[in-house]
Amino acid sequence: MPRATAKRPLDRLRAICLALPEAAEKETWDLPTFRVRDKIFAMAIIGETPLALWCKAPPGSQAILVGADAKRFFVPPYVGHKGWVGMRLGNGVDWREVAVLVTRSYRLTAPKRIAALLGDSSFAGKTDSAPRGRGGRGRAARASGRAISGPGRASG
Repeated sequence: MPRATAKRPLDRLRAICLALPEAAEKETWDLPTFRVRDKIFAMAIIGETPLALWCKAPPGSQAILVGADAKRFFVPPYVGHKGWVGMRLGNGVDWREVAVLVTRSYRLTAPKRIAALLGDSSFAGKTDSAPRGRGGRGRAARASGRAISGPGRASG
């Protein structure tokens, strides 16, 4: 007998998606789609048993996920050729993993300023871990006329 506090998979997916900044749910093709600024970052495929999630994935992730566990992950029709990945949300699903996949898809879809609202600590779903730029020092130091020292940089 299911616990009274247990949520249905669609409700759990909805809570994960709608917790993201400016996320909204819109029914399209008779399916719940989750969007940021009217761009879809996740879809719940409710005609499937079990429920399935389709979401964007970084380049190469689709092949890795499907290759590692084809019972849980699949290449969805229509959007699979664009790198989206499908995940079956059956019994025993790891909802933290779902949150990571949804958040990564959101980061790939949302405008940079909105995605930045998540900060660096939100889930482990960042699209890359390499820092961008020079940590704010390069351009500001050049503009102020200060010398930039360090490996491969002139200090003068």
